[in-house]
Amino acid sequence: MSHSERGGALPSLGSGCIYLQFLPVLPRIPIDRGLRTLAALAFALLSAVLHAADVDPRLINQIEALKRLKDTDLEARPAIRQALLRVLDQVRGQPVFVELVRDFRLRDQNAALLEYALANSAEASALDALRALLANEGSELLKSALTNAAYAGRLIEPLGKTADNRGAPLLLSVLTDPSQSVVHRRAAVQALARSQEGARGLLHLAASSTLPADVRLLAATELNSVRWKPIQLEAARILPVPAAKGDAAMPPTAELVRQAGDPRKGASIFRRPEINCIGCHQAMGEGTDFGPNLSEIGTKLGKDALYESILDPSSGISFGFEAWAIILRNGDEVYGLLASETEDELVLKLQGGTLQRLKKTEIANREKQTQSIMPAGLQANLTAGEFVDLIEYLASLKKPVPP
Repeated sequence: MSHSERGGALPSLGSGCIYLQFLPVLPRIPIDRGLRTLAALAFALLSAVLHAADVDPRLINQIEALKRLKDTDLEARPAIRQALLRVLDQVRGQPVFVELVRDFRLRDQNAALLEYALANSAEASALDALRALLANEGSELLKSALTNAAYAGRLIEPLGKTADNRGAPLLLSVLTDPSQSVVHRRAAVQALARSQEGARGLLHLAASSTLPADVRLLAATELNSVRWKPIQLEAARILPVPAAKGDAAMPPTAELVRQAGDPRKGASIFRRPEINCIGCHQAMGEGTDFGPNLSEIGTKLGKDALYESILDPSSGISFGFEAWAIILRNGDEVYGLLASETEDELVLKLQGGTLQRLKKTEIANREKQTQSIMPAGLQANLTAGEFVDLIEYLASLKKPVPP
C-alpha cells in the first residue's frame, strides 16, 4: 500500500534530488558528468531512506518537481495540470496541498482550502490556507462559513493572525451580526485590531456610534494600543481608555511599589483573557512563546522596573524583541519579531507565536519599529489593587536557588 493510501504526512525533503520519474515535465537543462554522478548517489541514498520509511518516492519526486514549475501556465501545459491534480488528490489535507494550491493559484480548490483551515485551525499552516483563500477571491465562501457558530470559532482568530486587509470586511460582518455570540464578537474585535484596515473599520464603527456596547471597552483597549499612530490618536479621542478600571486615577508608581499585593490573585489576573499576558509570554511553562519568557523575571527586574515595563513598554525593549513592519510588493503588511534571516528569506514570529516565511523577492520595504510590540495601556483593564497583585506575582517569578 502506498504512503498516500495510508494518509500519512509526507516527510520534508531538501531540493538537492534528481526527480527521475517526473523528468518529462521538467525543462531540459544540461548536467555535466560530475553532477550526474553526484545526483545518482544522492538519489540512491534518498530511495533507501524512503524505502526504510515505507514512503512511495514517486509522490515525493512529483511534489518537488511541481514546486519548481509553479510559474508555469497550466492552460498552455495541460500535461502539467493533470499531473498537478493527480498529486493534489493524494496530498489533500496536508500542508503541501496548501502550498501547491497557493503557488499555482488554483481557484477551483477554495473549498478544500477552507476545509484544511477548519481542520487545522490551531496550526500555522491554517494561516497559509486562509491567505491563499483570500488571494483566490474566496471571501464569499469564508463569509458564509463565518455564519456557522462552530466554524466561526475556528476561523476568527487565525483570520486575524493573517493580518490580511482582505479579511477585515469578513471580521466586521461577524462583529456587527447580532446573532453572533459575544465570545465571537470579542474575538472579532481582537482579530480586527491586527490589520490596519481592520483597525480603521473598528474606528469607523465607534465614530458612527454603531459599535456594539458589549465590546466597546475591549475595542478601546485594542485601538488605543495599535501601532498606527493616526488610528491610535483618533481612538484616544473617540474611545478614550480610562486611566484605571472604573475611571479611577492610577496612583504614582512610587506609591504602587510600596504596596504589598497577593501573588495568587496576580497569577489569576495574568491569565485573564482581557489582560492576556499568556497570549504573548510564557511563565513557568504556561503561555505562548512570543515575547520574553517571564519565568525568572522577578530575578531580573525590581518592582519599579516591572511597573515601568507595563506603563511604558517602549522605554526598554529587550534585545531580540524589536518589532519589524514588512511591506510586501502586493501591498500587504506583516508585523512581528525577526526570528531568523538568510540570503533569500526571512522568518517573522507573529503574535500568537506562529512563524511566517517571506521570500526577500516579495518584500518592498522593511522597517524596525521604535515602539514595543507589547501594547501600552494594559493597566486600563485593572484597578490599582489588581495592578499591584499582578506585579507581586511577576516579582515572585524568580530563578530557583540551588540547594
